[in-house]
Amino acid sequence: MLKKSDVVFSILLRFVLPWLTQFVSMPKSRFSFLLPLFLSSCFFLYYVIPKEVKVSGDTLKFPYKSQGLSQREAAAHLISRFTYGARPGQIDEVVNMGLEKWFQLQLQQGFNEDTVQARLSGYQFLKLTNEEAFNTFPRPLQILRRAAADGVIPKDSIRTLDRNRAKELLKDYEAQHNIHKQSELVRELVNQHIVRATYSNNQLQEVMTGFWFNHFNVSLTKNTCIVITPAYERDVIRPHTLGKFSDLLLATAQSPAMLVYLDNNLSVGDNDSLQNPESNKRLLRLMDQYQQADDTAKAALVEKIKKAQNNKGLNENYAREVMELHTLGVDGGYTQSDVTQAARVLTGWGLYPIEESYAPAIRRLLDAVGEEKLKERGFVHEGDFMFAMSRHDIKPKKVLGREFPAGGGYEEGKALLQMLAHHPSTAQFISRKLATYFVSDHPPQSLVDKMADAFLKKDGDIKAVLVAMVNAPEFWSKTAIRQKIKSPFELAISAARALDADLMAPYALFGRMDKMGQKIYYYQAPTGFPDRADYWINTGSLLQRMNFGLDIAAGNVRGVSVDLLKLNQYQEPENASAALKTYAPLLMPERDLGPTIKRLTPLLTDPELSIKVIRKIPQQKATAMEADDEMPSEKMTPAMNKNYINMLAQVVGIIIGSPEFQRR
Repeated sequence: MLKKSDVVFSILLRFVLPWLTQFVSMPKSRFSFLLPLFLSSCFFLYYVIPKEVKVSGDTLKFPYKSQGLSQREAAAHLISRFTYGARPGQIDEVVNMGLEKWFQLQLQQGFNEDTVQARLSGYQFLKLTNEEAFNTFPRPLQILRRAAADGVIPKDSIRTLDRNRAKELLKDYEAQHNIHKQSELVRELVNQHIVRATYSNNQLQEVMTGFWFNHFNVSLTKNTCIVITPAYERDVIRPHTLGKFSDLLLATAQSPAMLVYLDNNLSVGDNDSLQNPESNKRLLRLMDQYQQADDTAKAALVEKIKKAQNNKGLNENYAREVMELHTLGVDGGYTQSDVTQAARVLTGWGLYPIEESYAPAIRRLLDAVGEEKLKERGFVHEGDFMFAMSRHDIKPKKVLGREFPAGGGYEEGKALLQMLAHHPSTAQFISRKLATYFVSDHPPQSLVDKMADAFLKKDGDIKAVLVAMVNAPEFWSKTAIRQKIKSPFELAISAARALDADLMAPYALFGRMDKMGQKIYYYQAPTGFPDRADYWINTGSLLQRMNFGLDIAAGNVRGVSVDLLKLNQYQEPENASAALKTYAPLLMPERDLGPTIKRLTPLLTDPELSIKVIRKIPQQKATAMEADDEMPSEKMTPAMNKNYINMLAQVVGIIIGSPEFQRR
């Protein structure tokens, strides 16, 4: 939403100002004629242009004043919810731009990302396709097989070959074929996520990427997911974060990472017989006959199909989670029968054989029959996804009261996902989860209802749901201000942003997040990390958070550089008490910090905390002090004093580790 004055000013600047530059040189008669025309044009623009302008499909009008918030307080709240923490001076930027305009640009991903791109430019694996990733990061046994197939290691002497000799041969083979360890891919995946969260100007995109990845969680604890998770985040989650929920749901359902993580690639119906090409040919002939038969003949053919197959069984993992966790919610009105029936609808949804160890049966089928003929029989190949009609349950199904007639194929799976994506229970569940993340652990039902209404009216448009939320008074209520507790990831990134840190080695923060209880990409359960304060906060985690604050402030996180004096424009507080009063507003802007400062002041003289502050000083300061033996003490500034730097580090560390900084 742009203010009327902004629009008028923009028009005047772009179209009218060029006229004015010519007025001065005009004859007085012509000038006197055009001046009234110019003034009347300004009058017309002011009264014709509406007070609010739609920059996109939904009107933004933030009711923070009605909730007793000043513009700066509202800007701080907006930043705390839709970014990973305020950077120095960011509140001023948002206020000067206008809160609605800033948020609109966030929705449009309209900010420059040169800094992020520059920091990611050296990463060599971020753009790999799944197939390229499989070739670049094979597992050890696969490397051994490849080397043996290429004659590097004799097949008949693999077990008897000297281990050291084998290592040398495999090391040379890996170098020649650009083979890398999977740990390198994981490191880049983690690093890029931290870099984007810290430096991106389009913060809403990053926050929503984290939100949706957690919602549609896959885990690196399942080793088969490691190679395909980077493309999952890049190609499935990230492009759909602010689009239609139904598109996001379908994209996740078809992604190799989700298919493998929840085992839907293993799920087959009553027509599973992929043991050899000959049995497949017979199966396909029977299925062709089934497609052309009348209702009477179909019943007999179903029995023949069942006998022709070796039924490996139905896998309900994905069907259960897509209803319980991805769409309807645990109280969404479905039954165990609905789960089973949905699993039958989704049989045949699996992987195209992009790599030798994935979907080997489909590869044999492709080799035996050919892809074009398989398409004629109902197979669907889209990217790395493949719907295998031969694995699909062709009998009638019924999910949530909806009939799926016999003989359905790929389209009935899409229809099921569309039904789930647009269900009223899904609207409530997704809206509540968004409100829980962006507002409070227990959001008011009135807010959830407004968001769910927008979800249903706008065809699941995620932007529209966010607009409904941020336009609601409940979002700006003082009872919602700073009611969320930061996860370890949010704490580490917000500290890096607040300190304007230089992340030369982002992976170091990953280790600190892990110590505080959040190992990103490794949460094993499909629920994703819980989004509530009681999960993150306990005695042990509070100690780790305080240690992290002290370490990052003291420069004791390897590869993370901070300049505490620069934060205060190189103004030097006289003592610890003055430093606390100076840095607390810088790191926690637009808050009532009186009670916080009172609680933190006794910690300034705590000897145990002083011991924890590592005496590590930036190189330029250390170099200056090495020559201080001949420097008169009166010429030394406080910044050149090691104890002074340690004092600042302890003060800033205490602030970052404080309960108030933990809130967002």
